[in-house]
Amino acid sequence: MISSAPAGFDQYRENILRGAIEMIEYDSTTVGNSRKAMVYTPPGFSSEQTYPVLYLLHGIGGDEMEWHYHGAPQIILDNLYNDNLLEPMIVVFPNGRAMPNDRAEGDLFDPEKINAFERFEADLIHDLIPYMESNYPTGITRENRAIAGLSMGGGQSLNIGLTNLNQFAWVGAFSPAPNTKAPEVLVPNPAEASSLLSLLWISCGDQDNLIQISVSVQQYLEQQAVPHIWYEESGGHDWPVWKNDLYLFSKRLFKK
Repeated sequence: MISSAPAGFDQYRENILRGAIEMIEYDSTTVGNSRKAMVYTPPGFSSEQTYPVLYLLHGIGGDEMEWHYHGAPQIILDNLYNDNLLEPMIVVFPNGRAMPNDRAEGDLFDPEKINAFERFEADLIHDLIPYMESNYPTGITRENRAIAGLSMGGGQSLNIGLTNLNQFAWVGAFSPAPNTKAPEVLVPNPAEASSLLSLLWISCGDQDNLIQISVSVQQYLEQQAVPHIWYEESGGHDWPVWKNDLYLFSKRLFKK
C-alpha cells in the first residue's frame, strides 16, 4: 500500500538548504533553432560530483515553465532533501512541443502541435540529453536517466522511455493522456523490459476521466508479468494529484 505525501510536503519551509533553478538554452538540430528548458540542481550541488538526471515533462497546455508555475517542484524536492528522502539528482523541465514556435498558444490540438510532441523524442535524445551531458556533471548511462511527466507528458514518458530502454532505466507516467501508445507497442518484449527497467511507475486519480488509459497499460503489464508500480489515488486530472505523484516517484529514483 502506497501512502500519499504527508501534509505540508509542498509548503515552503524556512531555514533549509535549497536547490537552484535556472533557464538554459540548447541548440536543437531536430527543430532547427535554440530551445529552452529549466534545470533544477540540488542543495549542495558540486561540479565535482556526478548526478543522475530526471527529465520531467509537462501537459498539452504547458511549456518548460508549467511545473514551476503550478507544481512547486523546487519546494517539494528541497523538502525531500531536507528529510533525507531523495538521492541527489538534476531535474530537467523541457518543452515537449518540439517545433519552431513552441509556445502553448492558439489551437493546442492542431495536428502540427500534436506531431511536435512526438518529434520531441528526437529532440530529447539527440539534442537535449547531449547538451546536459556536455554542460552538467551528469551520469551518461541509462541507469542515470529517468523520464516522467503528467498527462500529455505522461504519454510521452511511456512512449519515449519504454521504446528507448537503452536510454532510460526509470520511467513514470502521471495520468497519461490519449497520446499513449498501445501497451503491446510500448512493451513488445516483456522479458526485455522486465530485465532492464529499474522502475516503471503509473499513477492516476480515481476521478480522472482518462483513467482507462492507465488501467489498460497496467493490466497489460500485469498480464505480461512486467514489474511495475500502479498507484490509483484520490483526485482528478489536476495538480494536487501530480504534485503527490512527483513526491512519491522522485523518492524512489536512483536507489542502489
